[in-house]
Amino acid sequence: MDTQQYKVEAGRHVDLAEWATHENKGTESEQIEQQLKKTIEELKKWHIRLHAEEEKGIVVALQAMDAAGKDEAITYLFSNLTAQGLRVTTLGKPTEEELKHDYLWRLHKALPERGQIGILNRSHYEEVIATRVHNLLEDEPLPNQLIDGEVWNRRYRQINEFERYMFENGFPFVKFFFNISKEEQTTRLLERMKNPEKNWEFSFSDVEEREHWEDYQDIFGDMLTHTSTDHAPWYILPADDEMYSRLIIAQVMVEMLEEINPELPEISGEQKDKLKHYIDKLEKEAE
Repeated sequence: MDTQQYKVEAGRHVDLAEWATHENKGTESEQIEQQLKKTIEELKKWHIRLHAEEEKGIVVALQAMDAAGKDEAITYLFSNLTAQGLRVTTLGKPTEEELKHDYLWRLHKALPERGQIGILNRSHYEEVIATRVHNLLEDEPLPNQLIDGEVWNRRYRQINEFERYMFENGFPFVKFFFNISKEEQTTRLLERMKNPEKNWEFSFSDVEEREHWEDYQDIFGDMLTHTSTDHAPWYILPADDEMYSRLIIAQVMVEMLEEINPELPEISGEQKDKLKHYIDKLEKEAE
């Protein structure tokens, strides 16, 4: 798979209408599942190395419209990895405490440690998406002079600089946007609404947000245009095809870890002698 075709190159203008929402390249679903299982095994191997080495951490940001498959991707892919090396956070509506700080303040609590993959199920990008769609800045305790025509470009710059800061300190970002069609979202929402076992997944706001569909598409495109960088790229997933999208995520993660190339720690000569001593001791006990 050539994952680069889903990557937004830095400086590229993004019109989501030009990006596929469904693309499996004619590959049979069984083949995709087999390839995905193989890629997940590769991802597990690299994740163990990342966790053992404890030098770098990875931040994974997931953004999408409702029912696009973020939660399912987390469950399907990342639940296979070492639990101690994972951190999953959903950034919802800011709390009263969070509103008393700068908009990136709450992100710090969600960031991974060295050796971890931190997954942001919705992220700091909500502050340039939902906040913009619903004009929520006026409800926040911000100085009036900060709410001007340049506020969104200013936030894009701040986010890019923050992600560069994290990258330069050993915590690279990778970001996935689930590009779902309105028709496929309709199908998935109806399934949640009609199936009693899936009612818990449904929120009335999911349907209400569809009234702003075009606004979201325009703002998503603007966000992707201005915040996909060499150090923190966006990948646009054809989210109507869930399994194929998961395969893209898994492959991108493997490629990223291969580039980081974490190594399992080697024990010193003194520790090797001690290790051999205890091996001999336990083997004698087992006789």
